[in-house]
Amino acid sequence: MHLPKSFAALRVLCLCGLLASFSAALQAQDIFAKLSPGQAMPKDFHVVAYPNVKPNQFALVQDEGKTVLKVDANHSAGSMAVPIALLGGQTSNVLQWRWKVDRMLDKADMDEKTADDHSARLYVFFDVPLETLPFADRTKIRLASSIAGVDMPTAALCYVWDNKHPVGYSAWSPFTPRLRKIVLQSGPDTVGQWRRETRDVAADFKRAFGFDAPAITGISMGNDTDNTDDRATAWFGDVGFKK
Repeated sequence: MHLPKSFAALRVLCLCGLLASFSAALQAQDIFAKLSPGQAMPKDFHVVAYPNVKPNQFALVQDEGKTVLKVDANHSAGSMAVPIALLGGQTSNVLQWRWKVDRMLDKADMDEKTADDHSARLYVFFDVPLETLPFADRTKIRLASSIAGVDMPTAALCYVWDNKHPVGYSAWSPFTPRLRKIVLQSGPDTVGQWRRETRDVAADFKRAFGFDAPAITGISMGNDTDNTDDRATAWFGDVGFKK
């Protein structure tokens, strides 16, 4: 389903908003491996769905002897917000995780509103003071906060598994200048393979926004195929900040 421009931008902010209540940051590695395959999601995990968009399906499954998060997108979108406050204090700015996808989205294009889908995404949210933003951005965030009933984080990075842009490509979201996307995996060569990532999120933030990173307010993992009317499955494991 193609959302109107205003709702498409709002869904990015609403995703941020569900994470705003978590004030601590990740510490422990392998957060999903502590759980059992097939069990219900812990009550403090939050499935992030969007208005007028079919939600993704989430499950804890076993893969290579470990419990991981599986996210199925079938003409749908959504993310899983991890309850950061339950995982201890942040010990570094280096975020680590591994992920895998089952296929590429041939029609996706991260630079176009009507095709902005990915086989996998991982978001990191930051607490930039609202009063430092341009008037238009402040207005959008206040509107989203009013609709969601929580305060919206004001800046985010989104690490993506893309279909065609080269690894290292970075661009603003076509929906909002408060979200910077960075390609970490691209193309079909690594489909079906677990890939490990290590990112200094504070350094990535400074390169994107031009000033030092403020506090991290949350992370979220998922994928989306609603704009391209496609399907994809992603898996996430070993998510946490390096000690």
